Amino acid sequence: MSCEVNFRKVAVIGCGFVGSSSAFALMQSGMFSEMVLIDVNHDKAEGEAMDIAHGTALSSPMKIYAGTYDDIKDAAIIVLTAGAAQKPGETRLDLIKKNIGIFDHILPEIKKRDCKGILLVVSNPVDILTYYAIKKSGMSENRVFGSGTVLDTARLRHLLGSKLCVDSRSVHANVIGEHGDSEFVTWSNANISSVPLEDFMALRGQEMEDLDTIKKLVAEDVKNSAYEIIQKKHATYYGIAMSVVRICTAIMKDEKSILPVSTALHGEYGIDSIALSVPAIVGRNGVERLVPVALSEEERQELVRSAEVLKKNTAEIEF
Repeated sequence: MSCEVNFRKVAVIGCGFVGSSSAFALMQSGMFSEMVLIDVNHDKAEGEAMDIAHGTALSSPMKIYAGTYDDIKDAAIIVLTAGAAQKPGETRLDLIKKNIGIFDHILPEIKKRDCKGILLVVSNPVDILTYYAIKKSGMSENRVFGSGTVLDTARLRHLLGSKLCVDSRSVHANVIGEHGDSEFVTWSNANISSVPLEDFMALRGQEMEDLDTIKKLVAEDVKNSAYEIIQKKHATYYGIAMSVVRICTAIMKDEKSILPVSTALHGEYGIDSIALSVPAIVGRNGVERLVPVALSEEERQELVRSAEVLKKNTAEIEF
């Protein structure tokens, strides 16, 4: 039986580095008054819940506890972070079989509860797992989407802002496609508060290397950020936790924000039967619609290639 959605409640499934960091960041956000943590290791979930709950005396009141799948029924948002972590030398796509197996235990439990909230998939490979969740969760497609390239886009804006000596929040540029090695930057419409990159560099009087070189270096740094962090500290979790908060904020405040989340395509950009990241309007009802951004012909081809990479790696999966 389904029940009414509690718009002050969030559930986090998976209490590894990403799940616990996301839970901590969500507690600090003040958006929710109740949070349930679920993990195959219930003691781990209880420990994280206790640790995070102790901080509420220094922030704002919130009920935080370890629970079971019955506790997700009325959650406004279910944040799904469960899965094997990416190891040094592994790509996100290397995780497919491991995490499909984990999702095969989780998604039937979600489907059984007939949840009416939003399912936000964060586990990697996020695009493939998002499409799998759309097919297996029993939830309407607009209410199941992935964190996609929201983090990659944040990395891009941070790095580009540093290069151009400007607040990263004034950088308007996106990473789209796979959250992985085939992602790319939509340079054709990148700007600094509507000022083209070349013009902004001239405005600042910056004597910098050729812009094409900057673009190439920044795009490579964005793509390789996760590998570098994993090599140095074995996991990435703070950046994605902040991305989870950003997406949840757009949902809970019904912001209608345009974010590059991972969602299923049905012919848009000449792509179908797969999920990947393109700009979409995100609000209380989830993904309200895709935003048909103008891409150069080369970018359009890159997006199609990115979809083909994902499809190639899902050939043996039964959706």
